[in-house]
Amino acid sequence: MVKVRTKLVKWSDVVYWCKELAKLITSSGYRPDIIVAIARGGYTPARLLCDLLDIHDLVSIQVLHWGRAAEITAKAHVKYPLNIDLSGKKVLIVDDICDTGESIIVAKEYITETCKPKDLKIAVMQWISPVAKIKPDFYVEDVREWIWYQYPWCRLEDTTNFIEKMLGEEGKIKKEWTLEEIKEKFLEWYGIDVGEDYYLMALDKLVEEGTLEKLEKEGRTVYVIKS
Repeated sequence: MVKVRTKLVKWSDVVYWCKELAKLITSSGYRPDIIVAIARGGYTPARLLCDLLDIHDLVSIQVLHWGRAAEITAKAHVKYPLNIDLSGKKVLIVDDICDTGESIIVAKEYITETCKPKDLKIAVMQWISPVAKIKPDFYVEDVREWIWYQYPWCRLEDTTNFIEKMLGEEGKIKKEWTLEEIKEKFLEWYGIDVGEDYYLMALDKLVEEGTLEKLEKEGRTVYVIKS
């Protein structure tokens, strides 16, 4: 039984969703003057939409909410603000996904109050409608059951956090792990395979951080959970 439902997103998926999003925005008649990406997840779809909609002005605001992968660690708040005059401008706020929607709500309120745009709309690739506190103006997928979208621009970060979380729990009964055992348990926990390169890079990071110790035992590499 998978413990954290996860979807492994390919780059081709992202391009397809952004093309569909651009079609929705164009068919609505809304023509943004500027796109505001919500960092960090909104950077890539925002840049693709600039290309697809022929928009040349792109800025960003960083809102923190999610910490470790699939874990909310703080109240959504603006970390790096956007202080520009957008009066008379039609603004499109872009994020990758509207999960709880709290990051988008914070960004929308901040930009409305501080930058004072003429109009403002929101675009995302995915909207998790059962849990989101806001409905975006434009979205491609209405996701009816919560799932963690593992986007390609945060694959190593998520993999590292997922392995740390998994071994933190599994390590209560087993301290030494081979790469193959970690890959097998990762698939069991998350239902995806991120590829050996990402497992190895994530494990190197956890060794560097002191969470794991890498040892050679009986001709094989093992990772030992440090208490």
